Amino acid sequence: MRTVWGVVVALVTAGTVFVLAGLTAAVIAAVGGLAATLLAGSGEAEERPRVQAPVATDPHLGEVLDAIVEPVLLIDGGRVTMANAAARDLLGDHIVDEDARVAIRHPAAAERLVADTPVSDEPVMLVGLGAPDQRWEMRVGQASDGQRIVHLIDQTDQDAAERMRVDFVANASHELRTPLASILGFIETLGDEAGEEPALRARFLKVMFDEARRMQRLVEDLISLSRIEADKYRLPAQPVDLGLLIADVCEELRDSGAPRAQDINCIVAEQVPVAGDRAQLSQMLHNLLGNAMKYGRPDTPIALSLETDAAAVRLIVADQGEGVPTVHLPRLTERFYRVDAGRSRTLGGTGLGLAIVKHIVERHRGRLEIASTVGVGTTVTVRLPLLTARGA
Repeated sequence: MRTVWGVVVALVTAGTVFVLAGLTAAVIAAVGGLAATLLAGSGEAEERPRVQAPVATDPHLGEVLDAIVEPVLLIDGGRVTMANAAARDLLGDHIVDEDARVAIRHPAAAERLVADTPVSDEPVMLVGLGAPDQRWEMRVGQASDGQRIVHLIDQTDQDAAERMRVDFVANASHELRTPLASILGFIETLGDEAGEEPALRARFLKVMFDEARRMQRLVEDLISLSRIEADKYRLPAQPVDLGLLIADVCEELRDSGAPRAQDINCIVAEQVPVAGDRAQLSQMLHNLLGNAMKYGRPDTPIALSLETDAAAVRLIVADQGEGVPTVHLPRLTERFYRVDAGRSRTLGGTGLGLAIVKHIVERHRGRLEIASTVGVGTTVTVRLPLLTARGA
C-alpha cells in the first residue's frame, strides 16, 4: 500500500511540474519519484522479519507421555504445554496452559519452574503433593527447543520402607537390650553376697532364665520373619488340607498343658484344600491361637472355625477378652507395636506375632482382617484362596 501511494504522489507531483515548468521537467520528476518509491518499498520488504510457521506437535507425543506411569509435564515459557495422564490425575486436568507454579503448588518447586532459572540436575523433594503423606522427587530437564521436562517420581513407599527399617533396628535393639541388661544385673548381684542365699539365688536364676527365654523367642521370631519376607514373591504350591492341619494344631496345644489350652474349641471340617506352606500355616495358627489364649479372659471359650465358599476359605479365631480400641486396629500388624507394652512383655509376647501372621497371609495371596469390640473380645479372620479356585 505504501508503494501504491508513493506512485500516486509521484504522478501528481509530475503533473504539477508539467503545468509550471514544461514536459521535460515533469518527466524527470515522475521518473525520480517512481524510482524513490520503488527503492523504499524494496528496502521495507527486506527489513520486515519473516514469520516462521508454527512447528507442528508430534501427534504421537501425547500417547508416548500417557504411557509413562509417573507424572511428566512439558513447560514452555513458564506455562504447562502438555501433561500426561498421571500428571493430570495427580494435579488436575486444568493444569494444561496454566502457569507451572500454579499447577505444582509447592514452595520448593516454584524456583525451579520459573522460565529464566537455569536448569539443574539436583532433584527437589516435594512433601504433601497430592496427599499429606506423599513424597515426590521432582527432576527438571531441558529439551533442544528450550522446553522444560518435569518428571515427578513417587518416593512415598521408599521413604516408608526406610523409616520402617530405622524403626525396626531401634525397636529390635531395645527389645534385646532390656532383657540383656536384666541378665547382666542379676549375674553381677549373684557374684556378690546374694549368691550365698539359696532362696534369693533361685529367684534370681528364674528371672534370668525367663529373660533369656524371652530373648530366644525374639531372635527366633526375627529369623522367622526374615525367612517369610525372603519368600514372599514365591507362591506356595504344596497342597495342604487346612482342616486337618487345624485339628493337629489344636490337639498339639491341648496336649502341651499350656494355660487356657483346654479353652480352645476347634470347629473344623476336613478336606479343605489350599495351596500353601504347611510349616508357615502352622506357625500362623499357633500365633493366632496363642494371642487368643494370652489376651482372652480366663475360662472363656476360644473359637476356631472354618467357612468356605466357591473361591475361598475363611479361618476365624474369636476370643472373649478386653478387646482392642478402634484407634489401635490399623497398627496391630506393625512390628513391635503393642496396645499395652507392659502386659505384653509380662505374658511373654515379642510384638512380632501378628506381623508374622500378616506376612504369611500375604505370601499365600490371602487377606487378614481384625475386628474388636472393647469389653467383648477380638475376632481375627484369614481369607485364603481354595486350591481349586487358584488352579482355575
